[in-house]
Amino acid sequence: MAVWGVLTDPVLLPKLTPLLSRIDPQGEHWRWHMVQLAVLGVGIKPVFTERMTFSEGKRIEFTHEPPPGRTEWAGAEGHYTLADAEPGPDGRPGTVLDIALTLDVDMPLSRLAAPVVTRTMRATMDATGDRFAANLLRHLRAEQR
Repeated sequence: MAVWGVLTDPVLLPKLTPLLSRIDPQGEHWRWHMVQLAVLGVGIKPVFTERMTFSEGKRIEFTHEPPPGRTEWAGAEGHYTLADAEPGPDGRPGTVLDIALTLDVDMPLSRLAAPVVTRTMRATMDATGDRFAANLLRHLRAEQR
């Protein structure tokens, strides 16, 4: 399954994912490096460590797990779930990809700014997801059904 190959490739994944600059795999942990984000004039460049659990061809779970003694101000929780789809009109098999992702970032801003920060981050993550989907489809030479 070609989608599985992309999602498990720490070199290719950042090339297709906006806001992600690189991933450093360290055994069952991957260290994710984001590009700099600016929210309300505050710039942050999140780096966080995720425990990656792979169920071959079916599911990838990730949970924030910083190394002992290290504080990380960002982290993600979620999963990628893959399932076979009915072949398309051309007879090619398809894949259903479900992505669930929660990104937590501790920012040095007043709690009063929370509604604006939440709206800004939600819009940014939605756009990132849309661009990732488009990049993934283009990379796989596939079409969304």
